[in-house]
Amino acid sequence: MTGKADKSRLSTLQAAWVVARRDFVAVLFSRAFFFFLLGPLFPVLVGGLAGGVGSQVQREAVSHEIAVAMSAADADAMIAAKEELSDQLRGLPDLVSVSEEAAAPDFDRAAFLQEKRRGYAVLISGTLGAPVVTGPESQIARWEGPISLIAAAAERAAPTRFPEIKREVIVSSAAAERGNRIRTAQAAQMMLFLLTMLLAGMVLSNLVEEKANKIIEILAAAIPMDAVFLGKLFAMLAVSIVGISVWGLLAFGMWTIAGDAITQVTGFDPATLPAPAVGWPVFMTLGIVYFAMAYLLLGALFLTIGAMASTVREVQTLSMPVTMMQLMVFFLAAYTITQPGSALEIAAIAFPLSSPFAMLARAALQEELWLHAVVLLWQAVAVGLIIKGGSTLFRRRVMKSGGAGRDKSRRRWFRRSGASAAIQPAE
Repeated sequence: MTGKADKSRLSTLQAAWVVARRDFVAVLFSRAFFFFLLGPLFPVLVGGLAGGVGSQVQREAVSHEIAVAMSAADADAMIAAKEELSDQLRGLPDLVSVSEEAAAPDFDRAAFLQEKRRGYAVLISGTLGAPVVTGPESQIARWEGPISLIAAAAERAAPTRFPEIKREVIVSSAAAERGNRIRTAQAAQMMLFLLTMLLAGMVLSNLVEEKANKIIEILAAAIPMDAVFLGKLFAMLAVSIVGISVWGLLAFGMWTIAGDAITQVTGFDPATLPAPAVGWPVFMTLGIVYFAMAYLLLGALFLTIGAMASTVREVQTLSMPVTMMQLMVFFLAAYTITQPGSALEIAAIAFPLSSPFAMLARAALQEELWLHAVVLLWQAVAVGLIIKGGSTLFRRRVMKSGGAGRDKSRRRWFRRSGASAAIQPAE
């Protein structure tokens, strides 16, 4: 009978598939999943609005207008020279003539600039040959060079002719190519970190409800705890991939409709990112694989931590140190981008939690692929070890089926021995 019962019992992988399918369907077809999909849209909307308002405030806060309090002829010459130089030079200030106000006998340059309704950075007075700049020291240091150039150009009677520049353009250089690829590595790491931080935290509270209504005890009696952990982890990974796919389609639609406006507001255009060293197709494939590994590694650890909590309040208490741990892992991997081959980069690659982030950046900077196969194998082993350790800890500390069970059997044996000794007749 025992042999037949063992054969009818599901294997670990089969049991994990049953748990994963159950959790995936339960989460995907729940009403909460709809609000989960809407969740990231609000931070993106708020961030876009904040970026647009911030850039507008920054543009208005930094004044590029300079008042010209010279004679009418000199002011017109300064403005004409500035317009002529603007065809060749960028970043020149906007000149505004205030000659009529400056002609007043009681004209005070300092008081003129200090009036709240004025938005001028500095004020130019004097003559073309000896201009006088009035304003704060920082603004004078910023604009005295362009003002001197404009005054020198305005003082000349003949029009100024700039020599034609002959351009010799090369495709790239080693330093420029590496610097450009670092941008791609940083963008990929940031995207991987944001997705992992947003999605991996869901597994913290995955076992709390089932522990409260005793479902976990039924699962533990029917299938191995390793299968329960493995199934729940892959179910949440599948839910995360569905969520990312929906967000990706929405982002693509928004970019198709208003890509230029988004670029103008945020200042970021993905099309300008340099190609990674391994090429975009391989890089995108590695990005998907490393997201899965980062999610499984952090998710397995979070599932173990969350399994120790008995209430939702405890899970909320654990969320802050878990978030700080994610940030430290990300900073470790981000710091090694500019230190290829260093001991710190090797440590970031070897440490399982930071390994996906470090290796994705390496794919953007270096062409070798064999190291990715080795590291992915090591990450898979680390996922298995964390799941095994977490399920064992859960059995011993929460289900009380480890050493505690042996203690109970030992106590029952001592009670039986004591009872049999008590009923033996006295000699």
